[in-house]
Amino acid sequence: MSVSAHDIGLDGLDSLAGVDALCLFVAEDDRPLSGTAGYVDWRLCGALSRVLQQGFFQGAKADWLLLPSDGRMPFPRIFAVGLGRRRTLDAGSLADALADAARVLTKAKVESVALEIPGGDRVDEAAQAAALREHFLPGFKGKNVAVLADKALAKLVATPRKS
Repeated sequence: MSVSAHDIGLDGLDSLAGVDALCLFVAEDDRPLSGTAGYVDWRLCGALSRVLQQGFFQGAKADWLLLPSDGRMPFPRIFAVGLGRRRTLDAGSLADALADAARVLTKAKVESVALEIPGGDRVDEAAQAAALREHFLPGFKGKNVAVLADKALAKLVATPRKS
């Protein structure tokens, strides 16, 4: 499996040629949407915000939503995963969310996925990288993972595992 790192932002999203799905992690209290979710919402002309306002998807823990990109992004499918409340996010709940995402994306036959590992100020970069390596990558059966990350996390994600 190949793992690559890309900048967070519209340029990073636009560089994801060959990716067949984006996995967004959205917390119940992330309003307005930030990070990759905010950029995606902007590119989709507020479609994700409208779904949140209507209450169809709230970002509650284990809440899932599948949206089409309608050709506005280089990938056809967007999976949104609910994290629950951002203030309760820790290394354990991050590990659970990533493992669950890997399972659902594999079941949906996603071969190449892009994602931004949630954490921000709640989970440090080392724990984010460890959660990706230990809980997402082993469960995801696709071939490619593109991580949208800042430079510090990108270095940790690109660092090979020690055997």
